[in-house]
Amino acid sequence: MRLRNVKGASNIIESSSYIIKNYKDYKSNYKKLFCNSNPIHIEIGMGKGDFIIAMAKKYPNINFIGIEKFDSVIVRAIEKIDEEIPNLKLIRMDAVEIEDVFYKEIDTLYLNFSDPWPKNRHEDRRLTSLKFLKRYDNIFKGSKNIIMKTDNRKLFEFSIISFNNYNYKIEEISLDLYKDNVDDNVKTEYEKKFVSKGFTIYKIKVSK
Repeated sequence: MRLRNVKGASNIIESSSYIIKNYKDYKSNYKKLFCNSNPIHIEIGMGKGDFIIAMAKKYPNINFIGIEKFDSVIVRAIEKIDEEIPNLKLIRMDAVEIEDVFYKEIDTLYLNFSDPWPKNRHEDRRLTSLKFLKRYDNIFKGSKNIIMKTDNRKLFEFSIISFNNYNYKIEEISLDLYKDNVDDNVKTEYEKKFVSKGFTIYKIKVSK
C-alpha cells in the first residue's frame, strides 16, 4: 500500500485541516473535536481514503475518522477531498497505538482489505488477531461493532475463528459480496480494483 516519495507530502499533511495532529490529546473526548455527540466510526488502514470519504458524505450524522500509517498514502486521501466534509478527520498513526488514542467513544470499527500478514510468525500483526481484538476492547463506547472486508480467504477464515474465540457474535456474513445484496456497499480503492479483476470479496459484521 505504501507509495514512494510523494513530493511535499509532509507539508500537505501539516497544513490540512482534516489531519488531527495532537490526536492523543482528544482521548475520551473526541466529541469536542467534532463539536457534537454523534456516533464515531473509525477505519484502520484507510489507504487512499475512498471509503472513509464516501462514508462521511453519505452519512453526515456520523463522525468518521480514518487512520493510516504512512504519509505517502494519507496525502492521497487529503488530495481527494474536493468539498468541505465537517464530519471527517484523519490521523496518521500506527494501529498499535489505538488504546492510547481512543477510550470508550467508538461505535463502529471498519477493517477494509487489511494486510493479511500470511506468515504464521506474523499472526499477531493481523488486525483481527487476538492481540488486536484485546486492544480494541476499551475504545468502544458501548457494544463492540467490527465490520471487515477482504479479498483474502485465509485472512477471512482466520478472522472468523479469532472473532469467535473472543466471543464476538456474527451479525452478517457474505462469502461472495457481489453475488449478495450490495445496495449499501461503499467501495474502497482496492475493492474497485479487485472487483474489476473478478476477485471474490468477503465481508463480515460482528458485535458483542
